[in-house]
Amino acid sequence: MISRSTDSCLIQFAKAPLLGAVKTRLEPTLGKAGCVALHRALVSWVFSRHLPVGQVDSEVWSDRKHPFFDALLTPAGVPFRLQEGADLGQRMSHAFADRLPHYRNVLLIGSDCPGIDVDYITAALKALQTVPAVLGPARDGGYVLVGLNRPCPGIFEDVPWGSGRVMEATRQRLIANRLQWLELDALADIDRNEDLHYLVSSVERELFFKKYLTY
Repeated sequence: MISRSTDSCLIQFAKAPLLGAVKTRLEPTLGKAGCVALHRALVSWVFSRHLPVGQVDSEVWSDRKHPFFDALLTPAGVPFRLQEGADLGQRMSHAFADRLPHYRNVLLIGSDCPGIDVDYITAALKALQTVPAVLGPARDGGYVLVGLNRPCPGIFEDVPWGSGRVMEATRQRLIANRLQWLELDALADIDRNEDLHYLVSSVERELFFKKYLTY
């Protein structure tokens, strides 16, 4: 039984914070423990940014259970769900297939983009009032948000996940599936050394470090 309070659902994908399994491209700079700390901080930050959005039911989906998620989600009453699928595309496709029968709109975000906020999510929901799909591009060639108001598993097939060609491949998949879409402003996600300056270039990033990044 799905308990819902709105017609829109926002899914945050987040890996469990395990040594050697998160932010691995940053290990030469931060070390394994630093990468786990950064990952936990980003998951918490992104979670705090979408939680105030009153017009969506928030959920967090991960590859495995972990006490970190219990501590983060239980006080807010946000459900935790396990991802299913052999690769990222299959896991995303399953999440949409699982939630679209119960919601008019479903948004899916990762946990790498500190720039996602209430206004960004609201803009994505507004876009879904006029088109079947919405994308939030990432500056590295991927995307930080995808939203659908109808099933379209084909857009997650044959995509080179983890590369700088994800966004363009997804555009081609949308065209092949004859789906119209809108794109939001491009945002930065934090995956590589050159991305770290996005965390120290504003007052919000300073607050991010003070509140979340302690190790």
